[in-house]
Amino acid sequence: MNVVMKNSIAAMIPELTDWRRDFHRHPELLYDVPRTAGIVAQRLRAFGFDEVIEGIGETGVLGILHGRDGAASGQDQRVLLRADMDALPILEASGAAHASETPGMMHACGHDGHTTMLLGAARHLAETRDFHGSLVFCFQPAEEGGAGAKAMIDDGMLERFPVKGAYAIHNWPGIPVGEFGVVRGPAMASAHGLTITVEGLGGHGAQPHRTRDPIVAAAHIITSVQTIVSRVIDPFDQAVVSITAIHGGEAFNVIPGTVEMKCGFRAFTPAVAQKIENELRRICEKTAEAFGTTVTLRPKPHMPYPPTVNHDAETEIALGAMRAVVGEASVRTDIRPSMGSEDFSFILNEVPGAYVFLGNGDTAALHNAAYDFDDEAIAYGVAYWVELARRVLPA
Repeated sequence: MNVVMKNSIAAMIPELTDWRRDFHRHPELLYDVPRTAGIVAQRLRAFGFDEVIEGIGETGVLGILHGRDGAASGQDQRVLLRADMDALPILEASGAAHASETPGMMHACGHDGHTTMLLGAARHLAETRDFHGSLVFCFQPAEEGGAGAKAMIDDGMLERFPVKGAYAIHNWPGIPVGEFGVVRGPAMASAHGLTITVEGLGGHGAQPHRTRDPIVAAAHIITSVQTIVSRVIDPFDQAVVSITAIHGGEAFNVIPGTVEMKCGFRAFTPAVAQKIENELRRICEKTAEAFGTTVTLRPKPHMPYPPTVNHDAETEIALGAMRAVVGEASVRTDIRPSMGSEDFSFILNEVPGAYVFLGNGDTAALHNAAYDFDDEAIAYGVAYWVELARRVLPA
């Protein structure tokens, strides 16, 4: 990274920090991000972007920026850079002066920082246009379980603006600020969700012989499901199966007629995920039948998320950009894949690209009520985006 670029980015950081903290104070969920999306679109226009499109995938924003030689003449001269905008339904306990002003909502995954860093890069690149072709800046809603990336694709984003590659960045607690990391190949798992409903025959708690107890059936399902990973999935395949919620009954003396459970499972390949689902259905149906009950399994809306798999060539380009910003010693390639999931995977299923990690220091974990994005990381994220643009579309 040259001195001029470094000084230009450094000069923006106080203002970018204010922007990030403003986003943090005003979190919005899923597709309901009118304030955030509105600010993003307004700023892109103020930067002098060649085109700004709102309402892609309900509330997504696209900013089109042409390089010094004008618009891209084809797909091979166009690249997509993506940031997510939505927050989480968590009551904040960070203690920060800029904490959420909306009870029960907070930016617990750092999307406020992601949006700010991409806006910072947009501002710098709009001033310099130091690339050849066109950049598609994608500000996406509903990453947190709403499949906002898929919604933008379904709304024609990649048909209207076909790209040769796509890139995204996520902050990562535990990696020091000023360092980057990337996983070659499969980086994050797929995510699947099922609601399991066991129907029995309720009755008086003193007369269980007159009932078909769905709680007993559900308990056996929970126990049996734990054998899927340990006894069905190949030990060399990574997978997680968890029953994460259960509800049935309200009283001490009533056996309920229904029990509802939520089950999440994750894998790195479609074949393993399908095997897990097949086993879940078999266990649930046979166990329910054994106890004289019935069961239904309903997929969670917007699921599954596919695995996030980095492409080789694009990963090497991203590595080059990271090393240019912080030096080779501060770029980690020893990071293990995460069983977490990410809907940028929908984009990577359509075009090659890379998803990288940015150090957020010794902070609380993602999705924790005490989490906060570290503002010291903003400059590194902006610099990465700027350097990456220069490398993927060299002037």
